Amino acid sequence: MTATGLRAGLVGLGSMGRHHARVLAGLDNVTLVGVVDPMGDKNGWAQGAPVLSTVEELIGLGVDYAVVACPTALHEEVGLKLADAGICALVEKPLADTVEGARRLVEAFESRGLVAGVGHIERCNPALRSLRARLEAGELGDVYQVVTRRQGPFPHRIADVGVVKDLATHDIDLTGWVTGEAYTSIAARTVSKSGRPHEDMVSAVGQLTGGTMVNHLVNWLSPLKERFTSVTGERGCFVADTLTADLTFHSNAAVTTEWEALRAFRGVSEGDMIRYAIPKREPLLVEHELFRDAVLGKTDDICTLRQGLRTVEVAAAVLESASTGRAVFLDDRETSPEGVAS
Repeated sequence: MTATGLRAGLVGLGSMGRHHARVLAGLDNVTLVGVVDPMGDKNGWAQGAPVLSTVEELIGLGVDYAVVACPTALHEEVGLKLADAGICALVEKPLADTVEGARRLVEAFESRGLVAGVGHIERCNPALRSLRARLEAGELGDVYQVVTRRQGPFPHRIADVGVVKDLATHDIDLTGWVTGEAYTSIAARTVSKSGRPHEDMVSAVGQLTGGTMVNHLVNWLSPLKERFTSVTGERGCFVADTLTADLTFHSNAAVTTEWEALRAFRGVSEGDMIRYAIPKREPLLVEHELFRDAVLGKTDDICTLRQGLRTVEVAAAVLESASTGRAVFLDDRETSPEGVAS
């Protein structure tokens, strides 16, 4: 760290890396000192920072931390090099493409006492941050169910993983994070319709440590783009649209429905609907601010590597269930306070 702040580097200048470069270049108390991409900067995305060919060159510049935004299959290799050099890291999600790789990254950074996090950006979405705060305040009472839908066309930037590791990891992480619970079981089905070697649609049902039921529908086969999260509980239902960062609450009515047939059918009656006015800051900027402050020792409000590992474990269980046709029960030894989203 210099008098002007932290020295940051970036590994990967692709479709996500370019946004990291933009945010890092304008981040207070941070200087973007170098970007690694063997393909160079064909599109001018490096924000004027020198473009390097290897991680070793970046390490040689003396960076305080680096953002890892290269393909998922390279996360472990790059992360281990940074850890060996004593450099903090923010690794794009998922943490690694295998459970074993994710565990090696956790050990490498934790054993050296380095700050490291995973870029599960939905934790920084204004709608979900507001939803989590309201759940923590008990506004919904007991939580019964979390439902997510994440659908859209195939993104051509993805070549090395399927929809489970790319998209579904968003929903796995945010579900544990907003509820403060961990997955205990998961059952899933996948299909591959686009001609790629990986799955492009998944439907999963699971259960969390508190008994909450979860349902996830994720695909790359839809012409419409949808980012939907609902949490149903004792007092009603929260609905978050993370595309627009809107949060709506549908409450159970305080007045009993007099129409007997309708009351029997609905179970609960409709009450007020509220759409909250919440500040809407760019999630990626918030993510970078939180990680910068964590490196500076000011906050720990980041997705830790251990939490990122848990998400990779659940994603692996989803794929295992889909391949075997059986539910997978996750080992709850990882559900310590460090393993559960906090």
